[in-house]
Amino acid sequence: MSTFFPRMNRLELTRAIMGVIDDDVLLVAGIGNAGFDLFTAGDRPGNFYMLGSMGMAIPIALGLALAQPERTVLVMEGEGSVLMNMGGLATVGREAPPNLTIVIWDNAQWQLTGGQPLATESTCDLAAVASACGISETTTPADAPAFTSTVRRAIDSPGPHVILAKIDASPAAGRHHDDPVFLKHRFMQAVGIVPD
Repeated sequence: MSTFFPRMNRLELTRAIMGVIDDDVLLVAGIGNAGFDLFTAGDRPGNFYMLGSMGMAIPIALGLALAQPERTVLVMEGEGSVLMNMGGLATVGREAPPNLTIVIWDNAQWQLTGGQPLATESTCDLAAVASACGISETTTPADAPAFTSTVRRAIDSPGPHVILAKIDASPAAGRHHDDPVFLKHRFMQAVGIVPD
């Protein structure tokens, strides 16, 4: 953990993601700020926003990647949620879906509950954890241009990929829809399933 990375802005990086993906890419956003910033950067039917299920964005994205192997799936998850469910990374490593990219937002704190520090501030390197789980395509970009090119490369090459983004503690810019039935039906239509 001796490498210094300047802290980037999550909303700016989310906008960069929206600028390099096509409409066919399925996006999953973890609870809280990951989803809030995705909504602000570009709400669309192919976005699935987690509501209240901390640590489950990566497992849900894994299921999508396995069920929709012809489509690219990108998940954005906070480091606290990854720490809460590290089994998700281990399962991704075992299943190794080539169409899955995981972006981990790491501001080294429990931001929504008061900014309490996390182990990623000092002793826990989630890129190394992902690598140890068998995910060989793991990168920690040094700045926003490197982040954008890393996302582009991940989308264009077989994975799975983990991109660890060291971000600042800027608050989210907005809030997404909080109606789970609406979100479910809209996303089901985006993946080609007619809801009941």
